[in-house]
Amino acid sequence: MSKLTKNQKSVAGKIEAGKAYSLKEAAALVKEITTTKFDASVDIDVRLGVDPRKANQMVRGVVSLPNGTGKTVRVLCLCTPDAEAAAKEAGADYVGLDEYIEKIKGGWTDIDVIITMPAIMGKIGALGRVLGPRGLMPNPKSGTVTMDVAKAVREVKQGKIDFKVDKTGIVHTSIGKVSFTPDQILGNAKEFVNTIIKLKPSAAKGTYIKSIYLSSTMSKGIKVDPKSVDEI
Repeated sequence: MSKLTKNQKSVAGKIEAGKAYSLKEAAALVKEITTTKFDASVDIDVRLGVDPRKANQMVRGVVSLPNGTGKTVRVLCLCTPDAEAAAKEAGADYVGLDEYIEKIKGGWTDIDVIITMPAIMGKIGALGRVLGPRGLMPNPKSGTVTMDVAKAVREVKQGKIDFKVDKTGIVHTSIGKVSFTPDQILGNAKEFVNTIIKLKPSAAKGTYIKSIYLSSTMSKGIKVDPKSVDEI
């Protein structure tokens, strides 16, 4: 058995084994147990009582985190020339069309989100093999295929994220940084969980929110009492 490092020893006693903390307690505790020298991400994992293999139990959606993500999101807007100026003003890092499609065909994917227009999806369809595995394919359900590209760019820059339950029934995402205040982490976590609750499929039976864990990069997971979300 490997020995605990000095930092691991300092946080080992801060999490009580088997205890389910309130979301408010976990939001403060996740800062205390993080010892990385960099500004670690704060992650949330929500296990759902659904069968993702069934289309009527798929959980997917978008949420605008009230305190942002703390990350610099690189946005590419593939749009018609008449929308380019508005997209640039809204904060898009890259704006254009054919030249960027060619770059992506050549393997360029140094971006986090692609926003485009319905009329352009025909051109982007051929990029599925490059964009699909990286989760970059624009999708109307996530708001990244829209006529109002400027609005979509602003929302992404301000903290809008999309999420999807994985094949094991877990929704995982980052909701901020350790440098956030406990209240900022709490606000983002509550907004995220409440959004998932609103998306509960009618076909889902039994307990919907089975477990919630809050953690940071390289930290232990903190078990959260799902009932505590409604108490805030």
